[in-house]
Amino acid sequence: MTHAEAIQSLYGLQLFGANFGLGNTRKLAALMGDPQEKLRFIHVAGTNGKGSTCAMLESIYRAAGLRVGLFTSPHLVSFRERLQVNRQLISESELVRLVEQIQPLLKQFPADNHLTLFEVVTVMALNFFAEQKCDLVIWETGLGGRLDATNIVTPLASVITNIAFDHQQWLGDTLEKIAAEKAGIIKTGIPVVTATDEPEALTVIEKVAQEKNAPLTKIQKSEVGSQKSESLLGEHQKQNAALAAATVRVLQNEISVSEQRIKIGFQNVNWPGRLQLVERNGQKILLDGAHNIAGAEALRATLEKKFAGTRPVFIFGALADKNWPDICRIFAPRAAKVFTVPVASARTADANELAKTFRAANPLAEVVACGNLAAALNASKDELFIVVTGSLYLVGEALEQFNLSPGGAGERSLNEWTATTLPR
Repeated sequence: MTHAEAIQSLYGLQLFGANFGLGNTRKLAALMGDPQEKLRFIHVAGTNGKGSTCAMLESIYRAAGLRVGLFTSPHLVSFRERLQVNRQLISESELVRLVEQIQPLLKQFPADNHLTLFEVVTVMALNFFAEQKCDLVIWETGLGGRLDATNIVTPLASVITNIAFDHQQWLGDTLEKIAAEKAGIIKTGIPVVTATDEPEALTVIEKVAQEKNAPLTKIQKSEVGSQKSESLLGEHQKQNAALAAATVRVLQNEISVSEQRIKIGFQNVNWPGRLQLVERNGQKILLDGAHNIAGAEALRATLEKKFAGTRPVFIFGALADKNWPDICRIFAPRAAKVFTVPVASARTADANELAKTFRAANPLAEVVACGNLAAALNASKDELFIVVTGSLYLVGEALEQFNLSPGGAGERSLNEWTATTLPR
């Protein structure tokens, strides 16, 4: 099997959408020899900041000398971004081997109970990290937590970054319902660390932690800012940093890390596509996958604080199932000019509809609907400061066009999936 053939077989699994439940993942992991039993995990859930918090934790523990696995999704460009050891992407040959290894096991599932892409990749990742003899795996949920395929592990700590509105069609239409799904990663007797400050969401997390006799650490506002990552822009990253630092301290008896190593870890965090500033042909281009209200407000706050006095040009594209009208209204007052684009996804919002919303929210700004990202970048080539945002899909496309992808190949469409409502 070639790498292209392996990727093609993964594309084939997309037909089966997303399945919410742990049965298939547990069965597949058992057929693989339950590799999760050989590993230690920090399990991270939440609405925003999951990836950044995972990147911080990975960097800190790697600075402490551990061999650290990192499992995240979605990927920006290359599927290999999802499986990393000490921030090295899994090689093409290793990915091919894992796909070949797991394929015979998939035949042991009945035709009416196909495994999904995420279930298969989750078990592939467990097997890879066990083979690589990782000392610790930073393990990010896909969607929700309670019935997410990643939830078959028993971690050293469960981390919940925050609770905000996103994926309501699957997770529920209130913060309490969303929090209940995220809190599903809490295990009996396992410490929980959260930066959640929405009262109704925090109440749910507190209740579940108490029921499971899981010691709960809540990040206090006074702690935010005491730790920071100079390499990641944004005030909200201070909260993610406080959460990562608190998690490390909660686990000091399990894995000892000195304050010096924590500091070094924060200094070397790398997390592309999230407030990533790129210099290109004399332009400053800020890439940020702000795809929900909380993410958009965090980006706006960063623009007001770090880039005060400037009115950037926005290149904006979003998925239709996101709350893009409100996101447009958050960005519109900050924009000198806006180019709306379709996202390279079957779920894209229409660029003309995006443009109408921006025009209504800021009649003074020039708003142009473009056919694609390349056209928008060409139309804005003389602008000094550009913000590309609205979707991680769009940010990944920009990184690919700028030749900044760590994995090279464009496999962004492997992020596509469909799902039904989660069972209650």
